[in-house]
Amino acid sequence: MATWTTRLGITRLSLMNAARTSIATVASLMLAKLLKLNEFYWAPISTIVILLSTINPLAGSWQRFVGTAVGATLGALMATLFPINGAVYLAGIFVCGILCAVLRINEAYRIAAITLSIVLLITHGSAPWIVALHRFIEVSIGIAVALLITIVWKVPQQG
Repeated sequence: MATWTTRLGITRLSLMNAARTSIATVASLMLAKLLKLNEFYWAPISTIVILLSTINPLAGSWQRFVGTAVGATLGALMATLFPINGAVYLAGIFVCGILCAVLRINEAYRIAAITLSIVLLITHGSAPWIVALHRFIEVSIGIAVALLITIVWKVPQQG
């Protein structure tokens, strides 16, 4: 006879995954708040993106890390040099794609474009370089916590 958890679809694996994700997400939130980052919520969001990705967190994290660095740097540079409008944004997204291709990090393009968009399009009270640096730190915290928990707390693969 099936237990109520089995009838609901709750398995040992789903419980472990939910517990691991919850703990890692709160850890990255607390760390970002401890560092007094204004937009601390990017750290736990990044943790969730890494841990709940369909690819192995250890395999794809460096692409997300590099994509964040590329998007933050390019976004800060463009926001410093140009008034932000549709043409500048179009150029930024285009240059992100070309830069990722030249650097042979095509998988990082998605994250680079998202980070560039955040730096360019969201109104911030700080200089573009400060915003970009904070975004990089916030996302890096999330990635680091996700990688640490992936190494320390292994969850069996579903199969």
